[in-house]
This record gives sequence, structure tokens and C-alpha cells, in this order.
Amino acid sequence: MGGIIRMWLARDPLDRLDEDPRSRGRSECSLMGSVKEAEGGSGSGFNGKLTWLRTANGEIVVSPMDPQVFVRLSIGSLGLRIPVVTSNPVREGVRISTSPCACEIRLRGFPVETAPVPFISSPEDSPDPHHIVTSFYLEESDVKSMLAPGCFHPSRASLEISVFIGKQGFHCGVGGKKKQQVGTFRLEVGPEWSGGKPVLLHHGWVGIGKTKPGAELHLRVMLDPDPRYVFQFEDETKSSPQIVQLQGTMKQPIFSCKFTSERRMSSHQLDPMTNYWSSINEGIDQESERKARKGWKVMIHDLSGAAVAAAFIATPFVPSSGCDRVARSNPGAWLIVRPDICGTDSWQPWGKLEAWRERGVKDSVSFRFHLVPQGQEAGGSLLVSEMLISAYKGGEFFIDTDRQTPSGTPVPSPHKQRRLCRVQGEGKSSKPVVQLAMRHVTCEQDAAIFLALAAAVDLSIQACRPFRTKAKRGRGR
Repeated sequence: MGGIIRMWLARDPLDRLDEDPRSRGRSECSLMGSVKEAEGGSGSGFNGKLTWLRTANGEIVVSPMDPQVFVRLSIGSLGLRIPVVTSNPVREGVRISTSPCACEIRLRGFPVETAPVPFISSPEDSPDPHHIVTSFYLEESDVKSMLAPGCFHPSRASLEISVFIGKQGFHCGVGGKKKQQVGTFRLEVGPEWSGGKPVLLHHGWVGIGKTKPGAELHLRVMLDPDPRYVFQFEDETKSSPQIVQLQGTMKQPIFSCKFTSERRMSSHQLDPMTNYWSSINEGIDQESERKARKGWKVMIHDLSGAAVAAAFIATPFVPSSGCDRVARSNPGAWLIVRPDICGTDSWQPWGKLEAWRERGVKDSVSFRFHLVPQGQEAGGSLLVSEMLISAYKGGEFFIDTDRQTPSGTPVPSPHKQRRLCRVQGEGKSSKPVVQLAMRHVTCEQDAAIFLALAAAVDLSIQACRPFRTKAKRGRGR
């Protein structure tokens, strides 16, 4: 996110143009505090206290809101060295160094992570201290739970990293009986985990020898505060709910969400950005057109009524030929847009979300999200998320906000990314909960654009339902 603090918030250009143009004014907002302070920043994030528009006795006022306490536990700089003690040290050394090595990283309440561990042959060498293999994001309640022993957990939780060496074919913790455990590193959760300050928990070599005497693991374990703003849609997205910020037991209205569904839009209703990637396929046969899920639009408004972000279907969700589902070969797509900061009544593309239905043992909805850097065409977009969410149970949508690689490069494991939102599955009342790291939010509009994306993710679960299945009563509007 950049350090822009002065923006022109245009009225909704997707609305009908039947109002007095003079009423389509723009309002200037400065929501980051001191202009001088913000303009002098490095653009890496806002470190002060963010302010929001809110209501007070019927009036719109600017008020600071505190983020919730989160911490980020980062594990990296992995390396393994094993002294060679054998009658044939050359042969044994070659065999060990060419065997794949990996580790399993465990922390109570989180999925098990796997990561490769490189061999370090020279005693003078050390792994890159800045290379992070995985991170865990903990809420304040997570840390408290880990510190307090319970009935099923008589002692404090620990970070456990088990290292394995496998024969040829073993990779990243997968290899069945072929893998051999070298040893385990344990780090007990302590009071410093809830101190709210950066703490270097471990950095350097440590002996873990179990089956391999003298084996040493190099790692760096760092704890950093990662405060987050947490938002929740107070009702289903299709019900045009209010969006509140959560802070402990307090709920503060911040935004409103407006959902509309139009079967057909005339050309003057659509902003030119609708055609940024591709127009709706004109060759869709009449039957598919009749069943297409299209024309859905979500507007995010601040409490003054100004539109600050939007998401709308740019490519309809239609069943592929010969089946009743949206397929990977023809995914539906949302365009996520934000107001043009130049002051014109138009929108800038921010991202494109594609979704389709995966058929298999576990019925899932696949997502692929690209960021569009300002001033670049779709070919220069960045793939920052590619993942599955259970169509029935719902799940969490992740996004790698620090990613700088172009489209086409595989994204990391979802648990190595930042959780954006959690949504429910089909037939369930979904009230998305959205988490935004304070370092990624510099102004109100930054938060709004992620909320628009979360709304699109939520609605995609419904849009990807099999077309032969009718929606449950009360779900749609």
C-alpha cells in the first residue's frame, strides 16, 4: 500500500445516470492524520492510529479506532548439518547430502506445516537469516490459551520442529516409511509471547541429534506484533448489511454494503472498466444465458454515503457445456475497483477474482485472485492467491499481500499467507469476518477495497452452486 492520503471519492459511476449532475460532487478526505507525517513516509505502511468516519449523535465525525492485538510467529533460516562418522566418510557423506531433508512444524491449534531443510556442509556457512519458510498469526486469545494448561493439555504449548531425512523420492514430509527422524526442536510458549514487543526467540545452531548423534539444526524464530483491524458483515452480503469494526466486545459501524442484482444493464450504466479484461461472451446460447448468474454488484460506502470500493461480476457464472457447474475452463470473474484518485467520476481496476466449481471427493470452489498494479494491463497482473474453499463447510480465504512475482508463478501454501476473510458454505448464513493487518492499511479506502474483495469471495460460493440445485428459501434476494 502506498502513502497516498488525499483522495477524491467519486459517487457510484455504476448507478443510473438519472440524477442531477450537480449532486454528484466529490468529497476530499484525509484519514491518516498529519499530511506532513504521511507524505514523509516510506510508503511501507502507516504506523500511526487510523481514523474512521463514524456516527455520533446523528453526526458524522472522524474517530480513531484501535486495532486488535495479533502477533506473527516467523520461522526461517533453516539448515541442517550432520557430522559423518563412518568407515567410509566420503560415501556416507554423499549419501546423506543427497537425501531429501524436510521438517514438520507444529503449533497447537494450527495445521501442521512442512518445509524443506537444506544441508549445510561447511562449518563456516549459515543459512540466510532473512529467509522465512512459514509464519503463524496468533490472536490474543490464542496466546492466552497456549499459556494456560487445561484438561487435555496439562502443560504449556510448544513450538515443535521435527526434522526428517528420507530416501530418494521423499519430499517435504511425504514419503511414508521411507523417512527417518533426525530429531526435534522444542520451544515452549512463554509470557514474552504476549508482551506486545518484537522478540527474537532463537537464532543459531542447536543440537537435535536423536538417531543421528551430533546433528544440529539452524533456525531463526521471531515474534513480532502484528495488530489487525477486524471487520464483520452484520448480515448476509445479499442483504446489504452494515459493516462493523470489532474491538473486544465493542462493535463500531464503519461501512455499509449495498448489493444489487440486475439481469441486464444498459451500456450507459457500466463503467468502461467492465471491459478491462474481457466482455461477457456474446456466444452464450439462450439456455445458458437464461441460467447465468450475472449482474451482481456490491458497493462499499462510508458513513457519509460516498462509494469507496466496488465489486461486480465482469464474466458471468454459467454452466459449462455438458455439465451443470461453472468449470475451470470458463470461470466466472469479478472485477474489484476503487475510485480514481485523479478526481474523475470513474474507477480504477485493483484486482480480478475468478471462481469455479471443482468436482471430486471434496466438492470445492476454486479461487484465483490477481492484483493489477496501477497503470498496467491485465498481462502484468500479480497472482496473489490460488486456493480451494469447501463448498459445504466454507473456509478461509488467504492472500499474499507481500508477493511481488508476476502471474503464472505458483503461490505458496495458504498458511504461509495472510488470512483475509472467513466465509460459510452453501445453504448457511454467511456473515464474512475480515482481518486486515494494520501495516497494510493506510486509509479508509484501503480497508474498503479488501471488504469488497471479501464480499466477492462470499458471493462466489453461491454463484458456483450447481445450476440444477435451487437455492434454499431465504438465501437469495
